[in-house]
Amino acid sequence: MTIEKLTERMEYSLLAEGPCREITALVYDSRKIEPGCLFVCIRGAVYDGHAFAGEAAAKKAAAIVTEQDIEVPKGISVLRVADTRLALAQLSAAWFSYPAERLMTIGITGTKGKTTATYMIKSILESAGYKTGLIGTIETVIGDTHMPAANTTPESYIVQQYFRKMADEGCRACVMEVSSQGLKMHRVGGFTFDIGIFTNLEPDHIGPNEHASFEEYLACKSMLFRQCHTGIVNADDAHVQEVIKGHTCSIETFGFSQQADLRAENMQLIHKPGFLGVSYQTQGLCSMDVEIHLPGRFSVYNSLTAIALCRHFQVSQETMQGALKQAKVKGRIEMVPVSDKFTLMIDYAHNAMSLKSLLETLRAYEPGRLVCLFGCGGNRSRLRRYEMGEVSGSLADLTVITSDNPRDEEPQAIIDDIKQGIAKTDGRYVEIADRREAIRYVIQNGQPGDVIVLAGKGHEDYQEIRGVKYPMDERNLIADILTELKS
Repeated sequence: MTIEKLTERMEYSLLAEGPCREITALVYDSRKIEPGCLFVCIRGAVYDGHAFAGEAAAKKAAAIVTEQDIEVPKGISVLRVADTRLALAQLSAAWFSYPAERLMTIGITGTKGKTTATYMIKSILESAGYKTGLIGTIETVIGDTHMPAANTTPESYIVQQYFRKMADEGCRACVMEVSSQGLKMHRVGGFTFDIGIFTNLEPDHIGPNEHASFEEYLACKSMLFRQCHTGIVNADDAHVQEVIKGHTCSIETFGFSQQADLRAENMQLIHKPGFLGVSYQTQGLCSMDVEIHLPGRFSVYNSLTAIALCRHFQVSQETMQGALKQAKVKGRIEMVPVSDKFTLMIDYAHNAMSLKSLLETLRAYEPGRLVCLFGCGGNRSRLRRYEMGEVSGSLADLTVITSDNPRDEEPQAIIDDIKQGIAKTDGRYVEIADRREAIRYVIQNGQPGDVIVLAGKGHEDYQEIRGVKYPMDERNLIADILTELKS
């Protein structure tokens, strides 16, 4: 691809011009520099790509994109831009021939609910005959290919590469989670979403290498609504007006509020042995009965998100109703059939905010006992351990403290920190460091009417100990334990 074609939609000033016009590769990792490539200098948390401009020139790169003046030998093109991350997104879109223009692109942002909503949307659209790709926290899905995710929102080059593969494999839509970091770092730059969705907003991802303040976190989320044609937002969220301030898209709303364009009414909790769910009716933009085999009020919000979106694809109500009953997400309030006497589920809740929301939701079903099994990760904030201990001690009838990913720490030291949080409450607890044995304990001691949640691991299928990831999928552990108990 020529340099002129690659930069046709990008603003830049030309600091130097070399003779080579044909670009052989688009590179932003200095380890991948090759002759004829265009190297984009990206500032990272550890390395600054500008420090490798000389190396790029020495390795005969054809061009360099930079935010600052750099010294390189003559014979190489140097393009200066205001933001190299935005430039990388624009260049990536061009490199892959603007694949987003061949897809209906759907971006979902918010603190909670993104993952579940993406899977609900994919389930409905594919039931309606729309082959749909997915990019999210757990994985990227393109046809029958499932690729584990490293980040909620990948780097812009990877996003565009995925779009290209989706378009080539006949996908008609892509639904993706859009993190605040992804927006801040222009990972979804270079194209305009057809539809942007806002789920909710709570303080999160604030600290070193993330966001300096809640205000910055909110501002990054709001960027989506200046980069989409249609915005669909949660009318009930306290921050919704701030999130859509300055929007350049049309806006639709959903929620329980009577002012919402699509609203939920007559919500009923469904509680059967081994099963929790919810039903409700929609009013406003469409009127239909909905039943979801996932628990709680937040499941209503997630499904409203999907219904509001899928209306734009002219999906029938019958298709939406059927798909929502079947929608499941690995590791997100995932119910595992174990007994007809009690309910057991797996959930990714791994901080105090998500654990509190989960346990409050389950408490509403008035279980015989609410049992919470969890641990905390090593090499992470000790404050999280205190907070999660206090939340579980306050809301669960029994807490089973165990290991998560201890990493370089001793599991008992992490457990002792969690116990400090529980000590602030009157909650009962037991400690069983071995997670397999802890799961065995809750299954063997499950009582009629119990709701038991295994929190923290969710979709993860490993346990990380001293730099090594050992296979450990809670579903497999449960199956093995049930087999042993029957023998």
